[in-house]
Amino acid sequence: MPRLGHVEFPVSLALAQAVQSPPKGANWFAEPKFDGHRVALWRMAETVRLQSRTGRDVTSVWMDVAVAGMQLLPGTVIDGEAVVWVDGRVSFSAAQSRGASTTARARALAAEYPATLAAFDLLRHPVHGDVRMRSYVERRSWLVELLEPLGPPLQVVPSTGDRTVAADWYTVLQAQGLEGLVWKHATSLYVGGRRIWRKQRHADTDDGVVVGFTGPQTRPHTVAVRLPDGNVALSQRLPAVLAAELGAQLTGRHSASNGRAQSGETYRELPEGPTVEILAGSGRHGVVTVTRMR
Repeated sequence: MPRLGHVEFPVSLALAQAVQSPPKGANWFAEPKFDGHRVALWRMAETVRLQSRTGRDVTSVWMDVAVAGMQLLPGTVIDGEAVVWVDGRVSFSAAQSRGASTTARARALAAEYPATLAAFDLLRHPVHGDVRMRSYVERRSWLVELLEPLGPPLQVVPSTGDRTVAADWYTVLQAQGLEGLVWKHATSLYVGGRRIWRKQRHADTDDGVVVGFTGPQTRPHTVAVRLPDGNVALSQRLPAVLAAELGAQLTGRHSASNGRAQSGETYRELPEGPTVEILAGSGRHGVVTVTRMR
């Protein structure tokens, strides 16, 4: 795999834990949470690559973002959200359409609704190298330094340590399609695969990880979801569109054995798959409601 210093493609991305209210204590910073597709942008020596949260190469469907990334100095790795604005609002459905499209279709969609990279963290700096073990405030400062001279479609998300301002953002920016806030502590390091941040959403939802399925792998009837508490629950019957989207992500993954959900039902196990959004509390009786793929 390509490497930039100690950062190797694909890199494990940091995660956020869902919370109902702002975290307590001092030195927390809030950022608006944009509703799009999580991507890490890699500025290589001669090109740009984009990876998804699960590590897939998604450069071809976000080529407009990749082209803009060529303005960065080689050796830069940025974490962010690829978002699409439609009629003044962030449109998750437009981002979903782009993410699930062919290369040719993605090009046509980009011509109508170009994407923006809402950048919120820095993993590697072209001069300082791997900065994941530096504090959030240091990484943030370097990220702003790198991107502010460039402007759209590469933009740094706003950040504030003022809780009054954060509360205003949480209320006012909902009209623009933002999900809520992400809270980061000033001293926090960037630890891939760990829920080091706090995610305060408007919607009463959680994130789960798909670890299996029932029915055809290309168009599953249900999916087995690992919940935040570690238990595994089967979803309700998937709508056709969602089944097709998840099937595209599951196809080709080796199914080795059968697993058993907390309800006692069996499913075909898979290596850790895509992240899905579920209705909060819907797993209490062993069945979850999947609302969309993250």
